[in-house]
Amino acid sequence: MRVLGVDPGLTRCGIGVVEGVPGRPLTMVGVGVVRTPADAELGLRLVAIEQGIEEWLDEHRPEFVAVERVFSQHNVRTVMGTAQASAVAMLCAARRGIPVALHTPSEVKAAVTGSGRADKAQVGAMVTRLLRLDAPPKPADAADALALAICHIWRAPAQTRLQQAVAQNRFQQAVALHKAQAARATASPTASASPSAPASPTAPASKGRPA
Repeated sequence: MRVLGVDPGLTRCGIGVVEGVPGRPLTMVGVGVVRTPADAELGLRLVAIEQGIEEWLDEHRPEFVAVERVFSQHNVRTVMGTAQASAVAMLCAARRGIPVALHTPSEVKAAVTGSGRADKAQVGAMVTRLLRLDAPPKPADAADALALAICHIWRAPAQTRLQQAVAQNRFQQAVALHKAQAARATASPTASASPSAPASPTAPASKGRPA
């Protein structure tokens, strides 16, 4: 399984590609950052991010794209930029038919370090260890992107089983509903005998007066 992780951001968008399967050593295929100047017009920055991600998709051909799920922060401006970069990454993947998975920062930290409250230094250290690197990738956005890819590789089998179970349950419910509707449609109502109409009363013959 080859996964491209995206740590979205307008100024620095972290990109990391990891290959492997759960339970076996993982391999880093590539890591980097797509940068845009902070003083550039927003639309041009988004175009630059799109072009950068497209280049990574062309070069590495991932099977999945894992993007950090945007969560609420106090700095609304930062959140908006992160959400916009995240949308660009999802668009690039969807346009190619590549499945996209969203993982929260806590999920990524817990998957990689065992604690959902780990700091960036701990995440970087564990990424370095898991991928057998000589040093933590820099900047931290690059390490976070690799962590996203690792998280998805480890979580994907469980997510797939859950999705399959949900789909199977919905299918069974649909089949049961269809059978119930078919049974109601084909069932013949019990015909009740119609009561016979009462005979019209015969008018009594008038008796003539005696002569």
